[in-house]
Amino acid sequence: MPYRSLDPAKILKTLTTLHARISERFPKSGLANVCEELIQIAGQSQERVARIATPNMPLRIASWTIVAFGLCTLVYVASIIEYKREAENLFGVLEGIDALLNTVVLMGAGVFFLATIESRWKRQKALDDLHQLRAIVHVIDMHQLTKDPRIVPESHRTKSSPVHQLTPFQLTRYLDYCSEMLSLTAKIAALYAQSARDNTVLHAVSELETVSANLSSKIWQKITMIQSDEHARDIRDTVRPPNRAPRIVSRASTNEQDDR
Repeated sequence: MPYRSLDPAKILKTLTTLHARISERFPKSGLANVCEELIQIAGQSQERVARIATPNMPLRIASWTIVAFGLCTLVYVASIIEYKREAENLFGVLEGIDALLNTVVLMGAGVFFLATIESRWKRQKALDDLHQLRAIVHVIDMHQLTKDPRIVPESHRTKSSPVHQLTPFQLTRYLDYCSEMLSLTAKIAALYAQSARDNTVLHAVSELETVSANLSSKIWQKITMIQSDEHARDIRDTVRPPNRAPRIVSRASTNEQDDR
């Protein structure tokens, strides 16, 4: 079903459009460079997710070849063992059972290791890619960190106070772009959860989505503050009476009215 899974190509196209929007409104900005880096990661993730979803046949063949060789060796060793019933005793039987159990345990551990080596290899690859996405999320948060919607009076500013060079509209768009980038980063991470069935990968993706949602919520609190200030300013401008010049009445005209 086309609407039951994420399309990596559509995510990459959306990111490209977002980069164009950021570059047109804020040319040569650091946020545009971060979005460009995210586009590169999205393109690489598209190939990596497809590689993770595809069975690694050379690794599977090598694993099962080793398992088959081990079983053949075990069968050969069992075939050359000499059984002497007349020399049996209790300690000999116990030693034989102990050796058999140790062999079975070691063989089982080896088979389990080889059978899960592909899934563990894919898990590590996915976790490495998710670590890059987590770093991008925090880089995006650093770009919006100093974008304070509150206007600090000049008398309360210090030398280290951030300089406000954006209008309320530009600041709203900047923060909105940051929120969209966080959402798209979470969608790239969701591609790994869509292709993998590993619980560790699913937990890492869920954690990254939670971090992105929390940071996006913080950004929208700033946007709400800007919109509230703009709305309050519009109300003040609407309710404030127009400035009328005071009417100056001369004494002469007042005397004429009194005579009448």
